[in-house]
Amino acid sequence: MKKILLTLLLSSMILGCSPKKETVQIETPFVWEGANLYFLLIDRFNNGNPENDSIIRRDKETGVLRNFMGGDIKGITQKIEEGYFTDLGINAIWMTPVVEQIHGSVDEGTGNSYGFHGYWTKDWTSIDPSYGTKEDLKELVEKAHAKGIRIVLDAVINHTGPVTELDPVWPESWVRTGPKCSYDTYQNFIDCTLVENLPDIKTESNEDVELPSALIEKWKKEGRYDQEVAELYAFFKRTSYPRAPKYYIMKWLADYITDFGIDGYRVDTVKHTTEDVWADFSKVCKDAFVLYKKDNPTKVLDDNDFFLLGEVYGYGINGKRNYDFGDKKVDYFAHGFDNLINFDFKGDAHKPYEEIFAAYSKTLQTDLKGVSITNYVSSHDDGWPFDKKREKAFDAGTKLLLTPGISQVYYGDETARSLEIEGTEGDATLRSFMNWEDIKTNANTKNVLTHFQKIGQFRKNHPAVGAGIHKEISKAPLYTFSRTFTKGDYTDKVVIGLELPFGKKEINVPSIFGDGTEVHDAFSGISTTVKDGKVVIDSQMGIILLERK
Repeated sequence: MKKILLTLLLSSMILGCSPKKETVQIETPFVWEGANLYFLLIDRFNNGNPENDSIIRRDKETGVLRNFMGGDIKGITQKIEEGYFTDLGINAIWMTPVVEQIHGSVDEGTGNSYGFHGYWTKDWTSIDPSYGTKEDLKELVEKAHAKGIRIVLDAVINHTGPVTELDPVWPESWVRTGPKCSYDTYQNFIDCTLVENLPDIKTESNEDVELPSALIEKWKKEGRYDQEVAELYAFFKRTSYPRAPKYYIMKWLADYITDFGIDGYRVDTVKHTTEDVWADFSKVCKDAFVLYKKDNPTKVLDDNDFFLLGEVYGYGINGKRNYDFGDKKVDYFAHGFDNLINFDFKGDAHKPYEEIFAAYSKTLQTDLKGVSITNYVSSHDDGWPFDKKREKAFDAGTKLLLTPGISQVYYGDETARSLEIEGTEGDATLRSFMNWEDIKTNANTKNVLTHFQKIGQFRKNHPAVGAGIHKEISKAPLYTFSRTFTKGDYTDKVVIGLELPFGKKEINVPSIFGDGTEVHDAFSGISTTVKDGKVVIDSQMGIILLERK
């Protein structure tokens, strides 16, 4: 429910007067720890402006699904305005990098590829014209915020794009081009390149370096050299950071905060730099967000800080605060990150509900108290997702959306978009265009989408689902549990039942909803009243999502 009604009994100040009831409405807070986050590839989601499809000539023959397909920023804004994300209960959108990509192509052994995915940076200070313009991004953020949806962009600091005939290598003072990482020690994740022909930024360096000549030439051609140089001068004077490669990039990424008011960054390839880099990046981002809020008081959604989500590939909740390199353990939460992607969940999703929920709640309320994790069932670069054949789409949605922590809905999870595309090699099979047509024509797709919508909206309306304390009420014959969340004067309580029989169901709601409380089952739409500590719901559905009406 949008608002929770709290009833306060005010004692009378006058002798002989009976107590009065006063109703105070407290707005449901947005809580990052319980967010419903939608992750999409800009180029693969929705084409809102066909005129920019070929604005940069990228016309070499490529491997299957390895070229640009037309998705853009305007396409995302279009779906925001249509209410697609609102209907899904999404309150934050994570987009792949918007920055300008290399113009040429490379063959990584899977056929020719262009940088449609956004991770092959040519210029951090420009939006790739195939995605849109700065005006498009400004509009997207404003339209999203108007609907209470946060925007998270994707940050890449540790590498540039590959070298091609159209994209020269950055200077030696900026990058290393070898050796390739061996991934057998902490250091051998850092002083090396991730793959062949992916120049690695020397993030360990604190030496002053000059701007690359190719970047200077590009800026001059575009008529913005003087402005970019002046902004850099102001940044380095204000922060006292050396003009080292990492700090240039941090400044360029922070501009998307001060210029557009984005709410967070998902950070790529976190474990491929030393952790002090991320502590500095966190400070730069949070300072920029404070400045944005100060300059734009009417555009501020709430008092949440800037959000930093880290991709420490292979990290899982079972590691608690640490990622283990074998020869060294690192606590990335202690170096600026509010949240890490949880690579354990895709495996844990095969376990029974209570085993997942109880374990996750315990860890998040103890070892990870104050930070959190992001769960996913499929993603853009994980070739071993949960339910790759999309045979368990309903189960995937239920477990993802009801597990404590942030839920990351990868575009097409909610529509059972195929993850096995004929003719593809590698991760291209995970990156097909969004299956909008299936929503119109395929009955099963519609049913899966409805399932995600019902649970997703319930999750968005109740921070208790993702950020609350889990407690099993009954294991058998009916599996039910509660979630409770408190923040200041705000308290949220829900009761959920799964794998229930169709027809009449009697649910115990001890200590959650008192007798006489009107409650609503958000899954069936049925409302009723608590009597003798119980709720009776007669529905032809196996799930109940109980909330105070």
